[in-house]
Amino acid sequence: MPRAKRGNKRLKKRKRILSLAKGFMLTKSKLYRQARESIQRALKFAYVGRKLKKRDFRSLWIVRISAATKAQGLSYSRFMYGLKLSNINLDRKMLADLALNDTATFTELVSTAKNALQKQQEVLDKIASLQVVEGSGKQGRYSTLKLSKQRR
Repeated sequence: MPRAKRGNKRLKKRKRILSLAKGFMLTKSKLYRQARESIQRALKFAYVGRKLKKRDFRSLWIVRISAATKAQGLSYSRFMYGLKLSNINLDRKMLADLALNDTATFTELVSTAKNALQKQQEVLDKIASLQVVEGSGKQGRYSTLKLSKQRR
């Protein structure tokens, strides 16, 4: 069986690595072994950098939305919860863009979120008042504990 010398494939592989290492300093762009190691390291940093970029942009969008909602008298978390209650499904990128470029629309979104939060608070207040009326005659677990402490 004849031996395989990998002539063209080896040359093609080395050319690809050296072309990726173009612009690196000294032997990192000239010698295959050093170029391969530096390319592996660079690709690893590039992968991590792409993930960090997404994280950084998300935090930037959150800061922009938070600043715009605080100017309207609402916190960021309450604003996002109000949007969720009113079934408005806009991502943070779009909300930050609206806050920066289209303040009228963003003001409408803030008022919608405030209305949704107010309606939800009214519902919670009604539920709380019903529980107080219904639970006044019942002896629950914690009410018996309080009674037993008072007897002593």
